[in-house]
Amino acid sequence: MVSAEKKTLPQFFKPLFWYCDFSKLNIQENEEEIIIQVINYGDWRHWQWLFKYYGREKSKEIIENIPISAFRERALKLVSLLLKINKLKYVSRSHRIKEAKSIPET
Repeated sequence: MVSAEKKTLPQFFKPLFWYCDFSKLNIQENEEEIIIQVINYGDWRHWQWLFKYYGREKSKEIIENIPISAFRERALKLVSLLLKINKLKYVSRSHRIKEAKSIPET
């Protein structure tokens, strides 16, 4: 795991967060949203950063608590294989959207 001193994402993450103010994203406060975007839309470099920064175990714990509907099917299959995830949480997508009010808007 990398030191948590730096609270912003590297610039190469910016294309993954086209829908929000990238400069306001905080690595600790927005960890779920960061993980969702990396799993769904990131490339290998994003995935490597994710596992290096948060660690594989913490990433696994966070993913297990994110509703399954937040992930693209193929991306979810891949991350489940890589992290040996057997159980996933189900919550309706509308409920998840209502909870997502902490994401910085543009």
